[in-house]
Amino acid sequence: MAVKTINKETLRKMFLAGAANLEAKKEFINELNVFPVPDGDTGTNMTLTIMSAAKEVQSLDRPDMLSMAKAISSGSLRGARGNSGVILSQLLRGFTKEIREHKEIDTVILAKACDRAAATAYKAVMKPKEGTILTVAKGIAEKAAELAEMTEDLETFIPEVIKHAEEVLARTPEMLPVLKEAGVVDSGGQGLLEVLHGAYDAFLGKEIDYTAIEASAGTKMVKPGQQAETDIKFGYCTEFIIMTEKEFTDKDETELKAYLESIGDSIVCVADDDIVKIHVHTNDPGLAIQKALTYGQLSRMKIDNMREEHQEKLIKDAEKAAALQAQESAQKKKNEPRKDVGFIAVSIGEGMNEIFRELGVDYIIEGGQTMNPSTDDMLTAIDEVNADHIFILPNNKNIILAANQAQSLTEDKDIIVIPTKTVPQGITAVISFMPEADIDSNAKAMQEAIKMVKTGQVTYAVRDTKIDDKEIHEGDIMGIGDQGILAVGQSVQNTTREMLAQLVDEDSELISLYYGQDVLAEDAEEFAKDVEALYPDVDVDVHMGGQPIYYYVLSVE
Repeated sequence: MAVKTINKETLRKMFLAGAANLEAKKEFINELNVFPVPDGDTGTNMTLTIMSAAKEVQSLDRPDMLSMAKAISSGSLRGARGNSGVILSQLLRGFTKEIREHKEIDTVILAKACDRAAATAYKAVMKPKEGTILTVAKGIAEKAAELAEMTEDLETFIPEVIKHAEEVLARTPEMLPVLKEAGVVDSGGQGLLEVLHGAYDAFLGKEIDYTAIEASAGTKMVKPGQQAETDIKFGYCTEFIIMTEKEFTDKDETELKAYLESIGDSIVCVADDDIVKIHVHTNDPGLAIQKALTYGQLSRMKIDNMREEHQEKLIKDAEKAAALQAQESAQKKKNEPRKDVGFIAVSIGEGMNEIFRELGVDYIIEGGQTMNPSTDDMLTAIDEVNADHIFILPNNKNIILAANQAQSLTEDKDIIVIPTKTVPQGITAVISFMPEADIDSNAKAMQEAIKMVKTGQVTYAVRDTKIDDKEIHEGDIMGIGDQGILAVGQSVQNTTREMLAQLVDEDSELISLYYGQDVLAEDAEEFAKDVEALYPDVDVDVHMGGQPIYYYVLSVE
């Protein structure tokens, strides 16, 4: 018997199942990202976005279609992180606007909702690019419209739409050369497909594991120091690759796994031809290494002290608590008369934060590369800054859409988003502000100023890939410019020099170096002297940035 409609109960299950499936596949989606940088990735951003909506849906008591649509739309808009998360929130916003007034959804309404979802998302992106999640959404809408004229049976309609979405996704590498070069499909499109797969499973009545959503909804803040160090049974995360000198048999694999289990846990032992990948948590990495050496030579060795990392986390938690207290004290200023202009900047690293504070920025959102702040984070900052006109500096291309979304949701203040894509651009924008000029003149001046800033960022690769005709291997050092990867090497300083050579020209006057938390001050000062010797006609400034993951962030002006 054909199923012709979806009621509110089924829709609720389908949405939550879609969210749960996306959460389960987020690491797989992260691996599809073209740039192999250790940042907050597409899967993470999309998951955090949809989980924000899922929590709101979970909290509803006896929801009808309208209240559920509002919860999905509001939750995803406020929780949106990164470009992929913002686009997903816009897809959900358009979809729910179409269904909210209906008690049940049939194929015609579903097709209209898919069309409105795609149109809303395309409208939100200033320069839509084909070969992305937008293309997949458009393909879904087109197929849904075609099928709605042919069938009323949702059991036929939904799988055919998903099949077509998979075909469109498979074609994305042909639309975006960078995807083809890296040998992947679009990660955002894959994320959207995972939502559909989960929703369809719920439609079919399959048993869904909702524990990820329930855990997210029930999460409580853990105070610094609350988790004891003794919770970590095995202190060293140990990874390496064995290059076997003879055949690695099933018996060898069983024997090695048994030995690793006797000295630790979290065992991974994967054999492929003449290499074996090993991961183990243990209190004696030397034992694991000695055993592995009986099978062959070792490569890509990595040992991390998890107890030390835990202590660092506790320290960071304490710093965050102090920052939260400072933000709370700022709340008291709300009753004071508003000033004319305020500034919000996204930043990470105490050195970067302090530079923005010294330049007069009112509110700093911790985030940027490692964790894209959400639209709700932006709205919180806007609420805290007691000014009529507020400039927002996203300082990351993946945060601009969230800032624009916060701007559209703010009614009582004038929000101006300066589309800064890097922290150096953000610093230049603030310096370019002229108190005596009006808001429009300042906005134009700041946007012109950031065009003169060339930025470079030095980090490491988290996986093997090929991009911009460069072969990149896990652990390589990469110098990334505004338009792509400029240099790849084994040395931080040599890679930075190679990247600088492509950024500095005869018009360059200033090089600013911001060194990260993994670079010693004396090493940064010594490197700055080398740069001065290479470019004697250019001024070189060095600053403690304190940013994680990126050894150096630099600008050339």
